Amino acid sequence: MNIQFTIPSWYVLIPLFLVLFMHYGIRTFARRIHTVPQFMLILSFIVYSLAVLHLVFFPIDVNIGEYANRTPWYKTINFIPILTIDIKTFVLNIVMMIPLGIYLPLLKSTFNRAASVVWCTLCISLFFEALQMIVRIALGSGRSTDINDLIANTLGGAVGFLACKILIKAKPIRQLSL
Repeated sequence: MNIQFTIPSWYVLIPLFLVLFMHYGIRTFARRIHTVPQFMLILSFIVYSLAVLHLVFFPIDVNIGEYANRTPWYKTINFIPILTIDIKTFVLNIVMMIPLGIYLPLLKSTFNRAASVVWCTLCISLFFEALQMIVRIALGSGRSTDINDLIANTLGGAVGFLACKILIKAKPIRQLSL
C-alpha cells in the first residue's frame, strides 16, 4: 500500500489565521482589552508567525509505503555545529527570527532582558527542529533537523532583541507595548 500526497500550507494556516483573528478581534473590540494599534501589532505578529510556520514546515510531502524515503530518520539529523554550515540557509534563519526578537518584548513585558528572549527563541527553535523530525519520521517528509538552524534561529532572536531596544526609544513604538 502506497500513500503519497502533499499538504499545502493554506489548508492549515488559513483556518488557524481566521480563528486567531476572531479571538483577538473579540478581545480588542468587544472587551476593549487592547487598543487598535495594539491589535494591529498582534495581527502582524500572527501573520509573521504563520509565515514562519509556512517556511519551516510546508509543504509537507507524505510518502508512506513503497515510495517512502528509505534513509533512516537518525541519519537526517545534523549534530555537527558550525563546520557543516550552509551560509545562505544560516543567514536566512537569522533573518527569519529577527522579528521574533522584536515582537517578544513588545507583546509581553516579561521579555525585557536579552536572556529571556534568547531562551524563548532557543525553545521555539528546538520545538521546530523536533517537530520537523517527528513529521519526517511519521510522514516521510524531506525536512531535516540541523543544529545550525538552532544556532542561527537563536542568534536571530538575539539580534531582534537588540533592534527592539533601539526601536523602543521611539515613543510611538513604546506605546504599542502590551
